[in-house]
Amino acid sequence: MRFGDTPLAEAAGAILAHSLKLADRTLKKGRVLTDADVAALAASGLESVVAARLEDGDVGENEAADEVARALAGDNVSLRRAFTGRANFYADAAGLCVVDRDAVERFNLVDETITLATLPPDALVRPKEMVATVKIIPYAVRRDAVAACARLAAAPVVEVAPFRARRVALIQTRLAGMKESILDKTVDATRDRLAELGSKLIVERRCEHREDALATELPLALAQGAEMVLVAGASAILDRRDVIPAAIVAQGGVIDHFGMPVDPGNLLLMGRIGAVAVLGLPGCARSPRVNGFDWVLRRLLADLPVDAAVLARMGVGGLLGEIPTRPHPRAKVTEEDEAEGADVPRAPRIAALVLAAGRSSRMGTVNKLLIGIDGKPMVRHAVEAVRDAGLAPIIVVTGHERERVAAALSGMNVTIVHNPAYAEGLSASLKAGLAALPDDIDGVLVGLGDMPQVRSGDIERLVAAFNPVEGRSIVVPSRNGKRGNPVLWAKRFIPDMRQVAGDVGARHLIGAYPEAVIEIEMASDGVLTDIDTPQALAKLAGSARIEVA
Repeated sequence: MRFGDTPLAEAAGAILAHSLKLADRTLKKGRVLTDADVAALAASGLESVVAARLEDGDVGENEAADEVARALAGDNVSLRRAFTGRANFYADAAGLCVVDRDAVERFNLVDETITLATLPPDALVRPKEMVATVKIIPYAVRRDAVAACARLAAAPVVEVAPFRARRVALIQTRLAGMKESILDKTVDATRDRLAELGSKLIVERRCEHREDALATELPLALAQGAEMVLVAGASAILDRRDVIPAAIVAQGGVIDHFGMPVDPGNLLLMGRIGAVAVLGLPGCARSPRVNGFDWVLRRLLADLPVDAAVLARMGVGGLLGEIPTRPHPRAKVTEEDEAEGADVPRAPRIAALVLAAGRSSRMGTVNKLLIGIDGKPMVRHAVEAVRDAGLAPIIVVTGHERERVAAALSGMNVTIVHNPAYAEGLSASLKAGLAALPDDIDGVLVGLGDMPQVRSGDIERLVAAFNPVEGRSIVVPSRNGKRGNPVLWAKRFIPDMRQVAGDVGARHLIGAYPEAVIEIEMASDGVLTDIDTPQALAKLAGSARIEVA
């Protein structure tokens, strides 16, 4: 192809490169110039135009795009006739876009003037949605380049795997104190998820979180015609021998794979009983947000393989957090989900709330929070631990001897909130601190000012375990089976925490939401040690320098 300034004497049949506005008309770029066009150009005073002229061996852009596209399109994909060098591919059915990634890369290395762009592999598509496009960059390309691109398509490069409707059962296990409302929401999210993919939830059953109880339910679900069984456990699956996989095996099933490199969704279990897939769901499957379970479910419903090799490839791009499902966003996210999630992958925003308002009544006349420990007031140790762990903002609630406690924290970037009702007990201080929290947090760590042996590393371990989408919404430190402080709470529990009364904190809520709790074993007793009596102080003196003012 010749391209450039073209004398009008040679312009008839050439392709105009740039639009030209004449006195009585506009000639648009890409127009094949006629004799009349050339005459009009001459009448306007022009002697030449920038144009492209095809030579022997050249193929026009539209012909080239059509030829290449026909070679690439697979099942359930329709083509539209090329226009301006572009041929688009459209889905004929709802399903997943199947792309031969390697072939696309090889194709795009053949010639810079011939390009192919597709949706990501396994993208969710609807009928008539565009899934790929071939674009010829110049007005014409060489015939040998077109042939080379077409030869790469020995097998289809882009196709759509349609969803096949399935009858699906959901079994949920529960622990004592687990709210039925959580199970109800899981049913709604599952039903909506399946309906979006053309399948139907035919039965939902509930049982205790025990191997024998679940093993009894599995054959009942199969007997009702389930072609797939989903099991949402009250507790996350932690091992191939845990409750859910053990129940599958007890019914003669097998475990094909445990775990996947997608977050949220790591704790997915894939098994089967006979030919029926049985999936142990990660905690994030209770939410309507897209997670690793969605990726596996979609492939299964599209009759695409899901084996170890397929799962391994999901790691690239598997850090989801929250992704918009293009272009069909999931149904409205609940306020509870919004409170617990993020719109893009990021570290959670965790605030710290340090309660330092007590009267130290069991210490006699001494304010325990001001006792010097290795040269620093006790309360400063507690606040420095959350600061060094990177938590922000830090809210410190004062009460008794407010000025002295605030002075002990001088120079630190903290917000001091005074609780004038500190004599009413711990709950009043908790409420005062919660009221000062900003709205844009994901959770709050509630700690005590009289626990100087809690280290920043302890707090970092709690934050690392925090993942409400996976069901880890309340993170509790423990030591040798005994629960301690501080406790990390997801934002959604703040309304409940504001309802506590008396000289107690919010620890009773841990028992009210067992499905949301995860315990993290600590390496030292610091999370169990509060210095609120002379005896505790004396014990601490064995390992630290104590100064009582």
